Amino acid sequence: TIMLNSITDGFLCCLMGKATNAVGPLDSVESTNGYSFMEVKPGRILRIRHSAPSRPACEGAEESQPGGPERGTVHCKRKITVYRNGQLVIENLGDAVRSEILHCHNGSGEPNSTVELELSDVSGQSPAQGAAGAPGGGTREAAAAAAGGSGRRRKRRPKKVVNIDCKKQITSCKGTHSDVVLFFIHGVGGSLDIWKEQLDFFTKLGYEVVAPDLAGHGCSSAPQIAAAYTFYALAEDMRAVFKRYAKRRNILIGHSYGVSFCTFLAHEYPDLVHKVIMINGGGPTALEPSLCSIFNMPTCVLHCLSPCLAWSFLKAGFARQGAKEKQLLKEGNAFNVSSFVLRAMMSGQYWPEGDEVYHAELAVPVLLVHGMHDKFVPVEEDQRMAEILLIAFLKVIDEGSHMVMMECPETVNTLLHEFVLWEPETPAGDGQG
Repeated sequence: TIMLNSITDGFLCCLMGKATNAVGPLDSVESTNGYSFMEVKPGRILRIRHSAPSRPACEGAEESQPGGPERGTVHCKRKITVYRNGQLVIENLGDAVRSEILHCHNGSGEPNSTVELELSDVSGQSPAQGAAGAPGGGTREAAAAAAGGSGRRRKRRPKKVVNIDCKKQITSCKGTHSDVVLFFIHGVGGSLDIWKEQLDFFTKLGYEVVAPDLAGHGCSSAPQIAAAYTFYALAEDMRAVFKRYAKRRNILIGHSYGVSFCTFLAHEYPDLVHKVIMINGGGPTALEPSLCSIFNMPTCVLHCLSPCLAWSFLKAGFARQGAKEKQLLKEGNAFNVSSFVLRAMMSGQYWPEGDEVYHAELAVPVLLVHGMHDKFVPVEEDQRMAEILLIAFLKVIDEGSHMVMMECPETVNTLLHEFVLWEPETPAGDGQG
């Protein structure tokens, strides 16, 4: 019956020239049932879940400078050199950053080290250098071997040199701190409801949380124009949400495509973004839509195929495909967008600026969470991300897949909370770890 209805709707879509079940603009921007609606542009309205605990006025003043002016301060210094032959050399010259609390061995906060990598090609795929382990292991050796007689190459004038030299105060963020806000950003086909377990968990701990529905997703308005779903359009939506709710210490949590928007905001607002958490976000490569994707097919055809696409998403997004996982998809309102929005979202993923150098410039600490059974994002991509980032810790969850925060909520919540509370032990100037 579902397949028959889908095919019928697909034919109607072709005849009428518009997608069925399209979400129209919302009539009100007033708060209702614990959710609010924000008009980021005229007629462009996003649903937002915003939970802020009520605190005494004096409490915020006491927590405005947790730990004093020097606690948790690290010297972030690195030199990023891009050569014309495609070689990327990253020299870490600042402080060491340890993370005993997280027990993450794949951190890239190693001091006074040099990382040599080959830039990804135009297609966005990593070069054939093998799966990398912890940063500083096989990747550096492979890059050095690939360079061969690179003595002459290194003497060439570099194409681009970027120097990062700043001090970053990384502090423990507690639920009692009134200057801390947690932002949760979902990916393609999701909604803010996929974060239900995390939002409830952190709200009960006293944190202020903000989670928007992307345009065309959940209960946000769905413009019937493809340009409304480009990376840049969606990034500006997230900028508007961030500017409205941001405080002094903001933590960004993104899933899948949502990680790109977290990276964008961290790059744009380095003084306001305190920490970033990337869940199954992939490698540090520039975004470019695939020319040979099923999502390039006409909207009406995609609508006919929607049951098959939903089943494929279930198989690829979850480690198991039982009744529990189907219920999670339903409750999370995941993969429940119109075929037009889905097609526009996939074809709009164009962001050439978000390459390896862009990510290497980030001086914010990052926790990478990866579900081992993820069929959308290989673990090698997150490993490469850990190598590129200045302060990064990679944690792999063996029982999870792409929707790991829904599959293993207790594990993810504990891991996220540990990172939110974490602060480095190394004081400023102590770079010998």
